[in-house]
Amino acid sequence: MTIFDRLDPVKQQVAGVGSALVDILAREDDAFLHAVGALKGGMTYVDVAFIEDIIQKMSTPPQVVPGGSACNTVVGIGQLGGKARFVGKCGNGPMGRLLRDDLAQKGVESLLFGSDSPTGRVLSIVTPDAQRSMFTFLGASAEARPDEMTPGCFVDAAVVHIEGYLLFNPDLIMAALTAARQAGALVSLDLASFNVVTEARDILPDLIAQNVDILMANEDEAFAYTGIRDVHEAVRVMAKGVGIAVLKVGAKGSLVAHDGCVLTVKAKGDGRAVDTTGAGDLWASGFLYGLVQRLPLEQCAELGSACGYEVCQVMGATIPEARWKIIHNHRRRNGQETLKPQGVDQGT
Repeated sequence: MTIFDRLDPVKQQVAGVGSALVDILAREDDAFLHAVGALKGGMTYVDVAFIEDIIQKMSTPPQVVPGGSACNTVVGIGQLGGKARFVGKCGNGPMGRLLRDDLAQKGVESLLFGSDSPTGRVLSIVTPDAQRSMFTFLGASAEARPDEMTPGCFVDAAVVHIEGYLLFNPDLIMAALTAARQAGALVSLDLASFNVVTEARDILPDLIAQNVDILMANEDEAFAYTGIRDVHEAVRVMAKGVGIAVLKVGAKGSLVAHDGCVLTVKAKGDGRAVDTTGAGDLWASGFLYGLVQRLPLEQCAELGSACGYEVCQVMGATIPEARWKIIHNHRRRNGQETLKPQGVDQGT
């Protein structure tokens, strides 16, 4: 039985579960990263005062936009015209309202539990090589409770996409996995960051084997999980016990393992990037959207590559309207235009 046989034939929604955050985006050099103690290419949890202190040291004011890994993914699905929902917890203040309004404007149904604590935020420092290094203050999102993750959160979901950062809260991620299963959805897990994988290494193999249908990682995350540098062998190891394994290799494209076979899909564009923030999240948008539309896996990966490339041409994880038009034109050329995207003029 393939993963397409296990997809509910009626449902097409993708529900994302993760930290409800806003992104604070800034450009600095490697010397600045070293001075503030950033883990290049990784993510470190800090308090809000730490983030505010770093902002004061920056050469230019940062940009503030809605963010969060799973949130970025479902926003991309909404912009593609798909059915999307985001489940998380945010503050009741201005940043929480900004997040709720942005989701609504981009065609995403939100199930956001409220809190009197401040909305979480991620300071993403982008260096000249387009690599992003993150400091995260979880804020209200850290207050999400296992008992809030019920099957009702995932009604109508064909796929529940969970960000790997929830691995830092084992009770919460297990509650989300259990609720997704009870709702009859397939489960997609993005490993999120190599240091997340390293710290959760003792629970990951059993958790994945017992609960995950679609496993996604980049090269560093795949190496942290498998201990294998060769990407073709690593993706085969990742695929053991799951329906689909995806290994994203940036400008070199992606590998998709399914049913004993490995597809190699080229990256879009010329490989250049302004900022890699959200690249993996938006790749997942295209792939999961294609999957619930029952597109062939190669086309799912090609659409993922198109979304991942376009988000790398701008700062942050929000693809502007002009670049969404490029993606929709790509879909039409490949016979993939099935739904009108929410809130985006497709042009002619």
